[in-house]
Amino acid sequence: MLLKISLVILIIFLYASPLLCQTPRKNFDPDSLSENYFTGLKKEYGKNKQYPKQFEKQILIALSYYPELKNTPILFRTRVRHTPATTRATWAGVFETRGKRHFVITISDSTEPMLMPLLFKHLPFNAQVGVMGHELAHVSDFSRMVSRQIIGHAIKNISAKYIDKFEYNTDAICIAHGLGYQLLSWSSFVRKKMNRENWDGPDYAHRPMTKERYMNPSTIEKRIAADPIYKETR
Repeated sequence: MLLKISLVILIIFLYASPLLCQTPRKNFDPDSLSENYFTGLKKEYGKNKQYPKQFEKQILIALSYYPELKNTPILFRTRVRHTPATTRATWAGVFETRGKRHFVITISDSTEPMLMPLLFKHLPFNAQVGVMGHELAHVSDFSRMVSRQIIGHAIKNISAKYIDKFEYNTDAICIAHGLGYQLLSWSSFVRKKMNRENWDGPDYAHRPMTKERYMNPSTIEKRIAADPIYKETR
């Protein structure tokens, strides 16, 4: 537990700089945001990004909370996948230098019946922004790694304990970037839909789990309450 707390404190120190954080908002309603707003986001954050047109607004909002990724090449794509969303460096990108690495974020558009309610297209808008915030936290994290660290991460994926810590810390990065409320929206939605206290991902959807691999709503709320960047929203 002490190690987990120390890692999270380090992540917050690294990622929660006022230079990185945009102003947090409790809710994003696309109908209340002007086209000029999204045009501005696209001009500022859309460079080197490819994404499905139907998810443009959600992706651009999430990108605006990761200004360090402005020039990072990212392909957002839809595919038939078991997992609702995944992030990885391209195969060539693994060996590219930091700052030039290419990434792929895959959004599932079809899965097994039990997980269909969790598909990106079925989520509330605010939760969609939260999911993209989590995936971009992966990109931000991977962007800081050298090639051997990314390869080491892939190898360590065989350890459930490692993945527990990795995903939990990824949520911490997302919150530190200002998308805590959107992550909370996703966290609450998935637990309500799946009728679960904890959510460890689709691979564990058919069995009860007691671990907190992804932060529970109560944990996210505590972090929001303790983080000064959310002061104006409380």
